[in-house]
Amino acid sequence: MTVKYTKDHEWVRVEGDVATIGVTDHAQQQLGDVVFVELPDLGRKVEQGKEAAVVESVKAASEVFAPVSGEVVEVNHDLENEPARVNSGAETEGWFFKLRLANPAELDALMDEAAYKAYVEGLA
Repeated sequence: MTVKYTKDHEWVRVEGDVATIGVTDHAQQQLGDVVFVELPDLGRKVEQGKEAAVVESVKAASEVFAPVSGEVVEVNHDLENEPARVNSGAETEGWFFKLRLANPAELDALMDEAAYKAYVEGLA
């Protein structure tokens, strides 16, 4: 299992050819209380760096970008009824969607956990 991060504060956990995607704990802290999540449709093809979902909080609405390209094979329907799961478990139960990877080499452009932590610290 590999976990990578983007500068837009998404994480991607890869197991085999399936990538699970969500927003980082840092992102949910910046957003505040999440009140709505718009998930992509099953079968939708998403491109790396393009909008794939939307998350709305009491403060703002933000796009969730696809860290890698692929086809949506599963979405987290629990978020539709309980969007606050993004706050309580941003990097666990608060995942947004799963993709079948189109190009695993795209992962090479993303940060590992240590690099992401350093990046976030540099934002402060």
